[in-house]
Amino acid sequence: MLLHGLSFDRRHWSPTLAELERLDPGRRVLALDLPGHGASVARHGYGLDDVTRTIHDAVLDAGLDAPVVVGHSLGGVLATMYAAAYPARGVVNVDQPLLPGGFAAMLRQVEPVLRGPDYAQVWQSLVDRMGVELLPPDARRLVESAGTPPRDLLLGYWNELLTQPAERLTDRRASDLAIISASGLPYRYVTGAEPDPAYREWLAGLVPDLDVTVLSGSGHFPHLARPREMAAILAGTGVPAMPRD
Repeated sequence: MLLHGLSFDRRHWSPTLAELERLDPGRRVLALDLPGHGASVARHGYGLDDVTRTIHDAVLDAGLDAPVVVGHSLGGVLATMYAAAYPARGVVNVDQPLLPGGFAAMLRQVEPVLRGPDYAQVWQSLVDRMGVELLPPDARRLVESAGTPPRDLLLGYWNELLTQPAERLTDRRASDLAIISASGLPYRYVTGAEPDPAYREWLAGLVPDLDVTVLSGSGHFPHLARPREMAAILAGTGVPAMPRD
């Protein structure tokens, strides 16, 4: 199961899916549009627990049992939450650190702008740091085609970061990871740059069998910059195999 990042949609997995079909033909894959994205309808709120339940409903509707859950950016948080709450066979978190402190502090600092008519400036400042310029032309156009997301979408998905203490969110993510580790599920972190040593130590302390893969030079979008390597990770080609659906 594939979960995209905030403001994007399931099309972001197309390059990886094309490579995955070549490497591992016939694998069953469910790529979702998160609530409020792509073909999914908008909501009045986007609490992450509610979104996770919606994802599980989609899994049941698709007749899946315990999927390998792959999530990019915000989808990496949701994939982690999902595997802690529902049956899963593994998690692949694509470039989403789970410690909220620094990002949450930044959002709170710019919250007046975020809630005002110039909120797009906040979003654009984030996109400018995502390494879009590192992507192949088709992938770059795919990212740019998303445009500026609705303000309500950003505020809804970021509501926890804006309203809850960072310590509480950190405890929640630590609890999720502890559940995943205790269940014996493989957890892989795929990122475009070497993780901060302190973060890597925190993550490995909660998931002793953590597997970190650095696809350098891919910015925030390893699955778009290097889809063949991303597909190999999902297919288990040349790396420790993830369980198949």
